Amino acid sequence: MASPTLVTPTTTTTSTHKPLLPIRCHHPTTTTTTTTTNRRSFLSLSTIIALSSTPLSVSIIPSALAASDDEYTKETQEVINKVRTTINMDKTDPNIATAVADLRETSNSWVAKYRKEKSLLGKLSFRDMYSALNAVSGHYVSFGPTSPIPAKRKTRILEEMDSAEKALLRGR
Repeated sequence: MASPTLVTPTTTTTSTHKPLLPIRCHHPTTTTTTTTTNRRSFLSLSTIIALSSTPLSVSIIPSALAASDDEYTKETQEVINKVRTTINMDKTDPNIATAVADLRETSNSWVAKYRKEKSLLGKLSFRDMYSALNAVSGHYVSFGPTSPIPAKRKTRILEEMDSAEKALLRGR
């Protein structure tokens, strides 16, 4: 049953519509080319000036930013201690949410700092720390900061922390 107000398509074509006219650009093409050329020249020139005016010491910065082994060892030990204290906190502790937030911030900055360093990627301590931090962070992201870590996962994390700590002491 069709509604009387329903609009039905018709097969007849009406020629009351005018065809659309193509849109024409009012700018001559030489201006566009000149603008592009001028902009390219300006960018090229400014890049050359910027590169030539920087001192030679700036090119040495990436190697200077590489963390020393002592710094890596110290910061990794701090992260290990923070992970241990946080995951061993009682679930009724009122400071657990703050401790988890602090741990997540610390672990994110540790990972961001040391993940880029090629010299650390093969180290056993880095691999174990990265794995443990990933497990801890994944748990708290999935279940919330007040949810206790299951015993099996907690045991594995603590074993990885012990392994990372031993590897740090051996310089690995």
